[in-house]
Amino acid sequence: MRQTAKSSSGPHRSGHGARPAITWVGAHGGAGVTTLAAQFGGLDSGTNWPGSDAAPHGAVLLVARTHAAGLQSASRTLDALRQGRHPAADRLAALVLVADAPGRLPLKLARRVRVLRSAVRVVWVPWIAAWRVGDTLQGPTKEIGALAALTTQLSHTTEGRS
Repeated sequence: MRQTAKSSSGPHRSGHGARPAITWVGAHGGAGVTTLAAQFGGLDSGTNWPGSDAAPHGAVLLVARTHAAGLQSASRTLDALRQGRHPAADRLAALVLVADAPGRLPLKLARRVRVLRSAVRVVWVPWIAAWRVGDTLQGPTKEIGALAALTTQLSHTTEGRS
């Protein structure tokens, strides 16, 4: 298990090494960026988009909750990327949608997710009760299998470029 190392001067890095393979960016506060960085490794960038500085930040995974405000924030962020208002837009690998509650999405929210899927790759993370109390999952599970596969793929892709 990798722990997120807190830094008082900026983003939090999980794991070790000079270059993170993944940068997690929240479309809004409370999206789950810190939890995902602790579970899968990578750079916890909060809601700050990585800059265009010389230090590479790896692939970017944009994170949002599946409630109405979270999906609206994801839409606004994707629109800003489309308009070129974020420097690392070309490194966006996927939008990670984290369930805001157990169970199925209401139809109105499911429709919004379909619209987002038409614009970007979407990876779904269901409600994980263990995360609510601050626990991490041990090993790959069915619930997070798609995201685990994506983060593994991105890590290997980034290592191949080093």
